[in-house]
Amino acid sequence: RVQEEFLELLELLVSRARTYVSSLAAMEEFHLSLSQCVVLRYHWIDPFVRSLKERLASFDRFFCVADQVKVYTNQNKTRTFIGLEVSAGHFQLLELVSEVDRVLEEFGLPTFYKDPSFHISLAWCVGDLSGRLEGQCLRELQDIVDGFEDSALLLRVQWEQIRCKSGNKYFSFPLR
Repeated sequence: RVQEEFLELLELLVSRARTYVSSLAAMEEFHLSLSQCVVLRYHWIDPFVRSLKERLASFDRFFCVADQVKVYTNQNKTRTFIGLEVSAGHFQLLELVSEVDRVLEEFGLPTFYKDPSFHISLAWCVGDLSGRLEGQCLRELQDIVDGFEDSALLLRVQWEQIRCKSGNKYFSFPLR
């Protein structure tokens, strides 16, 4: 039921945002990133995953709330995203990032952004169309989120595990 309601909220947000940018596409999978995308050499995968598992083993489950609508672009401004930024749980996410960063450093890989905006992307489009989505559109989208029945419950996410994707394989690290 929660999933259905979330998809209902997503549909409302995307259809409103499309009145500003018609090429917006809704995301089909949802995640919150704790690292940049990096390239792992094949022989690094197992030791990388082992190291992550050790570093994340002591973390407890926690809740975060993602309820602030925000517009993002990727680093080279080739894509624009509408996301829900985390308003509660930021500290725990920073602690997780610091452990993930230590593993990345072991392998000489780039760490996460210095001042991350933790968010779940909801929709995207090609190009930098942030100018069209910020301002009035953003206010309307936030009003939809704030007025949506049960949004406080819907947008409260319990972190039970961290997942690492390498190629088409997923590795899961349960939190305590």
